Amino acid sequence: MQYRPAQIISIRAGANLSAHRFVTASGNVPAAGASTLGVTLSAAQAGDQTPIVTIGTAVVEAAAAIAVGDPIATDAAGRAVVHTSGNKVAVALTSGRSGDLIEVFLIPNA
Repeated sequence: MQYRPAQIISIRAGANLSAHRFVTASGNVPAAGASTLGVTLSAAQAGDQTPIVTIGTAVVEAAAAIAVGDPIATDAAGRAVVHTSGNKVAVALTSGRSGDLIEVFLIPNA
């Protein structure tokens, strides 16, 4: 994988966060199908500042099998799932199975 983040910002974690998970503007993992701000680069404890990718491509953990080109949404743990309802937040650039890290292209303002 050769991901290319175009913008990385720092946010305060609203909860304990795992690396490579979708996160909301409030620093929490999104409820399934909810809007996201970006993807965490590393794990963080609640209250810590943490960098997240908000524009470009990012590496995220898959919660299920995902194929190249699949539209991506989030599960309740911030992992990537194939979009079926709610907000589409990214498009898969690589494929993977549950637990794999995949590359996604983030959809701004999703």
